[in-house]
Amino acid sequence: MGNTGMDADVVIAGAGPTGLMLACELRLGGADVVVVERLVERTGESRAGGIHSRTLEVLDQRGVLDRFLAEGELQPVGHFSGLYLDFDESESRHPYPLMILQSAIERLLEEWASELGVRFRWSSPVGGVHQDESGVTVELDTGGAAPAALRARYLVGCDGGRSTVRRLAGIDFPGTEPTMTALIGDVELPDLPEEYVWVRRRPAGDYSAIAFEPGWYRVITSEYDRVPGRDEPVTFEQLRQSLIRVAGTDFGMREPRWVSRFTDAARQAARYRAGRVLLAGDAAHIHFPAGGQGLNMGVQDAVNLGWKLAAVVRGQAPQSLLDSYHAERHPVGERVLQNTRAQSALVRPGAQTDALREVFGSLMVFDDVNRHLRHMLNALDIRYAVDGDHPLEGRRVPDADLDTSDGAAYVSELLHSARPVLLDLGGSAEVAAAVKGWADRVDLVEARSADELWTVPAVGEIPAPAALLVRPDGHVAWAASTGEALDLAALRTALATWFGPPLRG
Repeated sequence: MGNTGMDADVVIAGAGPTGLMLACELRLGGADVVVVERLVERTGESRAGGIHSRTLEVLDQRGVLDRFLAEGELQPVGHFSGLYLDFDESESRHPYPLMILQSAIERLLEEWASELGVRFRWSSPVGGVHQDESGVTVELDTGGAAPAALRARYLVGCDGGRSTVRRLAGIDFPGTEPTMTALIGDVELPDLPEEYVWVRRRPAGDYSAIAFEPGWYRVITSEYDRVPGRDEPVTFEQLRQSLIRVAGTDFGMREPRWVSRFTDAARQAARYRAGRVLLAGDAAHIHFPAGGQGLNMGVQDAVNLGWKLAAVVRGQAPQSLLDSYHAERHPVGERVLQNTRAQSALVRPGAQTDALREVFGSLMVFDDVNRHLRHMLNALDIRYAVDGDHPLEGRRVPDADLDTSDGAAYVSELLHSARPVLLDLGGSAEVAAAVKGWADRVDLVEARSADELWTVPAVGEIPAPAALLVRPDGHVAWAASTGEALDLAALRTALATWFGPPLRG
């Protein structure tokens, strides 16, 4: 290993989508990574079934999106608690959700991680965590006479809603208790008269039946004010009986691949960092899976954290940079918990909810309302806190068309290596001079925007900027307006804040 006495720079607990994406981001940033997973092998369970616009953009920024598009199907349909949303193709190069099973997402991410040199240890549940000034010792319950241990600079818990890492780190997980139970499974439904059933509300609850693969349906039933014990086993017969209670028939349900359960419990870690231990994905937040936001938020957590943690490990940024991870992602998690609580309330059976849905649905015909709810789900409107006032600062960078010395390009292509980019669109020698102290870690790209106006979700059209500093996660750290004097002091401050002090000499 590159670090004396260390088995890895970072240990990641959990080989789900969040842990895998984080491992890839860390490797791109030059960190040595070991992923430990309690499971012996993958179970084939696939709770999530889609990727939203912002996550598609993130995968495109890393040059791997085609792998996912080849195995999924784009669907120009979205919803808020079963009430349909419209999409705007001007907001993103990838405006529509991609229907793809979580099992396929995990397989593709694991293949990519292996290509990047990520190491995996299966059958290795975390049993103990001990941190000190120089690192973290992670004890693994591997079934031997004595637990194995790994020594790393940092540990990231991506180990799900019942996170062992979160518990061992002493991080509180406050929130709201469940009020309903949903059962989910992949089965055959030979007697289903339709190809697609989405959130069909009935007096006893609601159900959905979604065909992800020919002949196989993702069946979900929701029953309210029925909350079983947390560790009560889940069976195929429970799913069948629940569908009968809700829909009046089981549609000939047979051949279950797997079944599971979830609720509308909503909890969020009080802090995403405790010293050298951090949390991401479901370990940091759980919620009712309305709108399919959980997997997407976890992947976006990973992309926010990965480059920062890699920079700290490389010694190019102070540990305090890691505090920005909680500052930026905790509010995002809060918003998702709130909107999923609202969606859970909107789908409950009863005349009062019927009336509420009718009023809510009548509001959704207004473009501003539809846009606001759409952005809640696809995360295109997220803006992190910044000091500047340019409308791009803090937001994800639009994937604009560029003319470069090497030909036509998209902004996303400049981020394939997961390095920050200072994009000079005005040909200013001052910009090139300002970034010289960071030439070892920031790429300077001179180009011209192919369009005079850029579309920014939640803002509208703005003039193409004269220059902008784009973080590896695709968010803008600094931007300058065309026709105005460049604030080079603000640029240097942004460079130092996010990418460490400049080189001397």
